[in-house]
Amino acid sequence: MSDIEKTVTVLHTSDWHLGRMLYEKKRYDEHDAFLAWLLKQIRDYRVDVLVVAGDIFDTTTPSHRAQAQYYGFLRDLRQTGCAHVVLIAGNHDSPTFLEAPRGLLQSMNVHVVGSISGSVEGEVLILRDQNDRPRIIVGAVPFLRDRDIRLAQSGETLQEKEENLARGIRNHYHNLCAYANALREAIDAQLPFLVTGHLFTSGGETIEGDGVRELYIGSLARLDRTIFPESIDYLALGHLHLAQTVGRNETRRYSGSPLPMGFGEVGREKSVSLVTFEGRSAKVEQLPVPVFQRLERVAGELGAIREALERLKAFYESVWVEVFYQGTENANTVSAAIDETVAGSAVEVLRKRNLSMIERSLSDYQAVKELEEFSPEQVFETRMDSANTPPERREGLMAAYREILRQVMESDRNAE
Repeated sequence: MSDIEKTVTVLHTSDWHLGRMLYEKKRYDEHDAFLAWLLKQIRDYRVDVLVVAGDIFDTTTPSHRAQAQYYGFLRDLRQTGCAHVVLIAGNHDSPTFLEAPRGLLQSMNVHVVGSISGSVEGEVLILRDQNDRPRIIVGAVPFLRDRDIRLAQSGETLQEKEENLARGIRNHYHNLCAYANALREAIDAQLPFLVTGHLFTSGGETIEGDGVRELYIGSLARLDRTIFPESIDYLALGHLHLAQTVGRNETRRYSGSPLPMGFGEVGREKSVSLVTFEGRSAKVEQLPVPVFQRLERVAGELGAIREALERLKAFYESVWVEVFYQGTENANTVSAAIDETVAGSAVEVLRKRNLSMIERSLSDYQAVKELEEFSPEQVFETRMDSANTPPERREGLMAAYREILRQVMESDRNAE
């Protein structure tokens, strides 16, 4: 086999969240533009394998248009020369929905893994070239749900449940890698080995308003990076929306979401990861994703806000804006003045903050922190604060609350 044939090019992306809205603004046009751009990158860089590490859709019941975007993309992908696609379910995806057309997609070399089965064999893929020669082994691990990975035991404490869940996730990755490594030794010891995941590793970076939510209740929301065996040549993760490495290892990383999920990501570059394997050695390059819809934040007193909005209007391009008002004038007067400033322009103010009596009443706890930005545990902690709950009772109440949350989450997922 020539050196060219030994080279395998993989494009790693995740967290598309097709169908997502930003403060009631639909984002289908942005996703159309991203998917068209992605097809061009796959064609230009002669990508052999596309890996999408979960959260393809924003909900488990995606709209018809979101589904059309997904299937239209897979159809058009066949014209790019990409030999294989690996798709895993994230916590936002319905495993059943993704796997429903599995047989049909398999005929197009689109490999879908929505959930795990009793054996890791179904998650280990040997991807071959057009001459049926093995090129790369992929461990396609989807989002690991509590019910799939942990055996419930009567009388477990919350800490024991968390420890058993962590042990279950670690064991799953180690069992999968042991099986894949045995296959590799039997076929070709130099085959690259890529593994996926949709989870939250400890030390992972998030940002206000990016939409990332904890995956598990309790301390297991964030998993130690040591759960991943050293035999993995490239770890393709999803769930965190900011592109980043895991433990500063260039071959273990989150690609991040291709679109900013909120105004907190203003100014943060989006990217996908281009991975070139020479044997088992992986070289990683970040491909910046263009900005398809400009987002901006404006803050200050009313005069400064109006001046900033006027400057944005001068660009004559679509801009979505979040405004932070920091003055003392009447809220209705300020809101009307902002609306008047942008009227008839391509600038749209999607969110105004610090303008209502409700927001002002929250300032004693945390300035302008809205309910949607709180985790369930933070909401409960705030309620205990307001009720002046004694410190000695808080730990027990929080443990009970976490157990209720876990049961609710499991009930929702079982009803999927």
